[in-house]
Amino acid sequence: MATSPQPEVWLRGPLPPISPLLQPVAQALLQAREELAAALRHFPDELLGARPAGVASVGFHLRHLSGVLDRMQTYARQEPLSAAQFAFLAAETTGGTPPDTVAGLLGQFSEAVDAMLHTLQHTPEQELPAFRPVGRQALPSTVMGLLVHAAEHTTRHTGQLLVTARVVQAQAAGQL
Repeated sequence: MATSPQPEVWLRGPLPPISPLLQPVAQALLQAREELAAALRHFPDELLGARPAGVASVGFHLRHLSGVLDRMQTYARQEPLSAAQFAFLAAETTGGTPPDTVAGLLGQFSEAVDAMLHTLQHTPEQELPAFRPVGRQALPSTVMGLLVHAAEHTTRHTGQLLVTARVVQAQAAGQL
C-alpha cells in the first residue's frame, strides 16, 4: 500500500518548542532539507562539480548552504567568524580533499539545519530585535534579520541547486 505524500512542512503544524515568531524559519529549513534529500537521492558524486553554462555547481550550493547557516548563527551570537569558518568559506567553491560525496554534503547540511533548529529553540523572543553587526564592515542587522536571512538564503540556493541538478543530469544522459 502506497503512502500518501505529506503536505509541505509549513502545513504540518507547529514545531514545538520553537517560538511562533521563528516557525517560518524552521519550516523553511526543514522543507529545504527534505527537498534536497529527495532530489539528490540518485545524483552521481562525479557530477557535483559540473557547472552548466557557468552557473554554480551542485557541490558549491551544498557546501554554501551549510556554511551560511553556520555563519548566520555566529553573527546572531554576536561573535566574529573563526579561522575554521573562513577556511570553510574559502573551500565552498572548490570543494574538499578527498573529493566530496553527495551523501557527505547532504549529511553536513542536515547537521547545519539541526544546529540552526537548536539555535531557534533557544533564542528568546525578546532578543529578536537586538542589533547585530555583520561581517568585517559590521553592517547593521538584527537577530531576527540574521535568522530570517538564513532561511531565505537557504531556500534561494535550494531552488538554484534543484534546477542545476536537473540540467546536469539531463546533460549527462544526453537529453540536452
